[in-house]
Amino acid sequence: MAATLPAAGPAAAAADPQRLTVDLGASEGRVMLGANGSLYGLSDDGVPSDAVMEPLKITSISQKPEGGAQHPNGDALTVSKSFFRAGGGEINVMMQDIYAKWPYEDLGIDDYLPKVDKIVKEISAAPNSDRFVYIPFNEPDQIWYKLDVQDQAQYEKNRDRFFRDWKTVYQRIRAIDPDARIAGPNEAAYHSRLLKDFLAFTQRENVLPQVMTWHELGSGSLRDFQAHYDDYRGLEREAGVAPLKINIDEYANRRDLSVPGQLVQWVSMFERNKVYANMAYWDAAGNLSGHVVRSNIPNGGWWLFRWYAGLTGNTVKVTPPRPNTVDTLQGLASLDASRRQAQVLLGGADGDSDVVVQRVPRSVFGRTVTATVAEAAWSGYEGKHAAPRVLARTKVKVSDDGSVTVPLRGLHKMSAYRIVLTPGGSGTPSAATVPWSASYEAEDAAITDGKVYTQGTVSNANGYAASGTKDVGSLNQPGSKVAFTVNVPEDGTYDLGILYGNQSGGPATQKLIVDGADPVTVTYPSTENWTYRAKKDVGVRLTAGTHRLVLSKGDAEVTLDRIDLTVRTGAAGASYEATLADISGTPSYDYSSSAGVGTGALVLRSGDKAVFDVYAPRDGYYTVIPRASAAVKLALHGESVTAAPGRPLRLYLVAGNNRVAMTSGHSAVRSLDVSGDGSGDGSASGTLSYEGASATLTGGAKLVDSPHASAGSYIGWLGNSPSSTAEFTVDAPRSGRFMLVVHYAHNDRRDNGHAYNTDIMSRTADIGVGSAAPRKVTFKNTWSWDDYWTVGIPVDLAKGANKVTFGNAAAWAPNIDRIELGRVVG
Repeated sequence: MAATLPAAGPAAAAADPQRLTVDLGASEGRVMLGANGSLYGLSDDGVPSDAVMEPLKITSISQKPEGGAQHPNGDALTVSKSFFRAGGGEINVMMQDIYAKWPYEDLGIDDYLPKVDKIVKEISAAPNSDRFVYIPFNEPDQIWYKLDVQDQAQYEKNRDRFFRDWKTVYQRIRAIDPDARIAGPNEAAYHSRLLKDFLAFTQRENVLPQVMTWHELGSGSLRDFQAHYDDYRGLEREAGVAPLKINIDEYANRRDLSVPGQLVQWVSMFERNKVYANMAYWDAAGNLSGHVVRSNIPNGGWWLFRWYAGLTGNTVKVTPPRPNTVDTLQGLASLDASRRQAQVLLGGADGDSDVVVQRVPRSVFGRTVTATVAEAAWSGYEGKHAAPRVLARTKVKVSDDGSVTVPLRGLHKMSAYRIVLTPGGSGTPSAATVPWSASYEAEDAAITDGKVYTQGTVSNANGYAASGTKDVGSLNQPGSKVAFTVNVPEDGTYDLGILYGNQSGGPATQKLIVDGADPVTVTYPSTENWTYRAKKDVGVRLTAGTHRLVLSKGDAEVTLDRIDLTVRTGAAGASYEATLADISGTPSYDYSSSAGVGTGALVLRSGDKAVFDVYAPRDGYYTVIPRASAAVKLALHGESVTAAPGRPLRLYLVAGNNRVAMTSGHSAVRSLDVSGDGSGDGSASGTLSYEGASATLTGGAKLVDSPHASAGSYIGWLGNSPSSTAEFTVDAPRSGRFMLVVHYAHNDRRDNGHAYNTDIMSRTADIGVGSAAPRKVTFKNTWSWDDYWTVGIPVDLAKGANKVTFGNAAAWAPNIDRIELGRVVG
C-alpha cells in the first residue's frame, strides 16, 4: 500500500510519474531554517502580528535604520521589539535606506559618514545590539559605484573608489561599535570578478565582512544560484578566507511570492547549501513579503513557511528529477531520529510524482510507517488559507531494500505538499476526507467585453502570479462578464472561491447569475492593485450536472483569475497533530498506535508544553476538543482553562492564526480538533456588539455617514488631539478575559515615487479599558477608506458596565465602524 494523492480537476497526464528521491541516510547537517527571512517584512510593532511571526521561527530580516527616509515605516529598532518578542533571530540594517530617493541620491561619502555615525550610535546603545548586522552599502554594482560595467579600466576605477569607501565606513562603524558585525558587499547580482577582488582587498586591509551578502533576483536564479554559491566558496578557498556566513538578503521574483510551489524551489536550494536568505520587497511592507493577509491571516505561502519551520533534526539529501532547473519539481527533507519523524516538502510541477524515500532506518521506524500527505495551495497574495487539508493517511510497509514509495497524483504546480513519515504502530489511521473540488480558469471561460492578460511568466518574472499565468481584466464595460460552465457531481451547497483583484478604490461588486436566475451581488474588498490577488468565498446551491455561472460587472471593475468549486460537507474543521506541534520541555513521542490522525501521540508531563497554530476564518466562537488520555490545560489570549479529554470547549478565536498552548501533568495527546466557522453575532453567539453610534464622542471626533459601514456610519476624525476620544460603555455579563475586536478602516499612505513599493502607513490608537493604563494598538492600512478589517485585543472586563476608550493625542486614529467583545472561554 502507499499514500496516494487523489487527483483534483482534470485527469492527470498519462506520462510516467516524475521521481523525487529522498535519502534518509545522507545527512546534510542540522536544519537551519535560513531561507525564511524577509526584506521589510515588518512595518510596525504589531504589523504583522506576533501570532503569525512566532510559528515561522524567522532567522533574519532586513529593515531600514531608525528615521530612514526611504520608506515611511519598517525602522529596525522599532520593529525589533515585536521581532525579538516573537522569537526572531537577527536584523540586517540597510544603512543607505537613510536616504529618501531610489536609487539613493549620491551626495558623496562625506555626506554619508555623519549618517553612519548616527545609525551605529543608536543601534549599539539598544538592547540586543548584538543581534543587529550593519549593511553599509546596497547594490553598489548598480548604485553609486557602477561596479557592473564591462570596461575593465572603468571597472577598476569604480572598484577602487568603492573599496576606499568600504574601508572608511567599515572602520567608522567599528570605531563606535567594536563588536559590530558588518555585511557586504551586497551586490544586486552575483559578480565573481568583484567578489574575488573584494575578498583580496578586505582581507589585506583587515576590513573583511563577517557576513557575505548578495541578491538573487534574476529569472534564472533558480538555475544559477548553485553555480554562484560553488564559485564563491571557491574564491574563499583561493583567498585563504575561512567560510563566511552567507545571507542572500534579497531573493525571489514577484511571481514567486505567496506561491507555495514556487517558494519550495527557492527554500530547498538555500537550505541545502545552509545559507540565510530574505525574500524581496516588491510591494508593501508589513506582510512578510506577501505571506500574511491583513495582519494576522495566513495565505498558502505562509503555510509553506510554517511547514518549513516544523522541520527538525537534520536535512537529508533530496534528488529532484531536474536539479537546478527553473519551475520544476524540487524538494527538501529532514530526519529527526529522536522524534522518529521524517518530513518531505515538495512542489513546483503539475502532474504525477513518485516520492521514493530510501534508507528508512528500521531502528527508528520499524517495519511499517504511516505516511500523511497534505497540500498548501495558492490562495493569492491576500487570500486567506485554512489549515492545509490532509489528502491521505496510509500505513506503508518498508520494503526489503529499506525504501518507501509515496505516489502523488494530480499535483498542482502552484501548490506545495508535505509528506510526514512516522512509525506505523498498531491500528488504522482515520481516512482522510477530501471533498470534491474543481477549478476553472477565467481565461478559458466565455468572455464578453473583457481581455485576457498574461502574468508572472519566466520571461516576465516580476509580473504578479496568476493561476495558469493568465487572468481576465478590462471588465469595465456595462456588458462585461465572464461565464463559466461547471459540472458538479451531486446536489448540495458548494463553496465558490473567486480569485480576483480590485483596485477601484473601495469595495467593488459583480453580479453572480447561476443558470439565468436572479443576480446575487458579490462584494469584493479592495486589493493593492488589479493583479495582487485576493480570494472571495460565496456559497451556491447546485444540483448534480452542468451549470452556467456568470460574473458580470457591477458598480466597478474587478479582475478575475480563477474560480474554485468545493462541495460543502459539514462544519469546517481541522485536526492539528500533537506530534507536529511546537514543543518546549522534554515531551516524548508514542507511536504504538496510529489510530486517529495517524501520527501517534505526544506525551506531555509537568514542565512540557505544546503549541498549536489554529486557524479561524473569522472572529468568533469555535468548538475545540483535545484528543488526550487525561485532562490538559489550554492557554489562549492570556486565559487558561482545564479541558477534559474528548470534551468540547467553546473558545473565542480571532480571524487568522491563534496560538493555543497545551500543558498537562501527564497526558498522551493525539490532536487538538477545532470546528466551526465563527458565524453568528449578538446574544445568539454570546458576543457583545456596539456600533460606533453608541459611543460618546469628544473633541473633534464625529460620526460620518457611510453606506459601507455596518450601521450606516463610522467614527471619524478621531485623535490628533488629547481631547478627541470615543468612549463605549460595554456591559459584561461576568468578569474575565475578553477579546475586544475593533472593526476599522483607514488608507494613509505616502507616495515617494519609488519604482515599485506601495508605501502604506499604519495608524495607532490608545485603548483604555476601565481603570487600566491605555494600550497602544497598531492598525494596518486597509487599502481604502471604505474597507473594514478587524484587530483583536485581549482585555479584562469587570462584571457590569465597563468604559472602553479610544484616542490618540499625537496623530489620527483609524476610523471605527464598531466593536465586538467575546469572552475567551465562552
